[in-house]
Amino acid sequence: MKPAELTQTISNEMPDMRRSERKVAEFILSRPAEVIRMRIVDLARLALVSEPTVIRFCRAVGCNGFLEFKLALAQQLAASPSYGQIAITDTDSLAECTFKAFDSTVDTLLSVRDHLDLDMLDDAVKALCAATRVEFYGFGASAAVAFDAQHRFFRLQLATAAYSDPHLQNMSATSLGPRDVVVAFSQSGRTQAILDSIELVKNSGAIVVALAPSNSPVAAAATIPIAVDVEEDTQIYTPLSSRIAHLVVIDVLAIGVAQQKGPDLQEHLQKLQENLQSLRVK
Repeated sequence: MKPAELTQTISNEMPDMRRSERKVAEFILSRPAEVIRMRIVDLARLALVSEPTVIRFCRAVGCNGFLEFKLALAQQLAASPSYGQIAITDTDSLAECTFKAFDSTVDTLLSVRDHLDLDMLDDAVKALCAATRVEFYGFGASAAVAFDAQHRFFRLQLATAAYSDPHLQNMSATSLGPRDVVVAFSQSGRTQAILDSIELVKNSGAIVVALAPSNSPVAAAATIPIAVDVEEDTQIYTPLSSRIAHLVVIDVLAIGVAQQKGPDLQEHLQKLQENLQSLRVK
């Protein structure tokens, strides 16, 4: 288990735990920094459970015992001091959920930033700057990211389009050429339709930039993979941080392209901004 996953794992497993084990989980989520300094007898006494219950709880979240659990929790808190307060439970108040949702997103963005391959980002910016056409592919939650990216990049004097329908993606892919670029988004990295479209794009000779988890099929299939490693979780209380991380990476790429294009683009963007002013209420 990765240390940064522990508190969210506890939150995810709580509905399937026994009532006594949930007491342990709730106590740990409310006071994680204190727990790493406790003995098993201390935690059992404060959570109003037995020591065997604490052991069963540790095993339920993937640890062999209390010492291993405390080590994983300590590593998580060391990596991100706020992370221990992020896991959301059904007993949290709206104020607590608000802070945890924001903290979870901030933690995700910092983690993605610190693990980005800057060489791959640079390669992607160069490919986008040289592209005759740039298209964006995504399904489900990634479709919204694709359309937002298209909106971001068409302002940079690039011919752009976004598709979330597999038939349109396939038609688009077969019409591309060697100087064209497709940016594919996949939060899971395992969407078969995206993989099929990527294969067609590569057969056309175009470049594929993929924002997907590292070591995933989508990343492996891309010409320029940009790893966005966010633990995908369908648990009801989990913020959609992966989508936001993809949007921030797109902002980074757009800024890189704008810098490469230089003063002429700056003049164009200034005109766009001036024209938009006429559409706004004074």
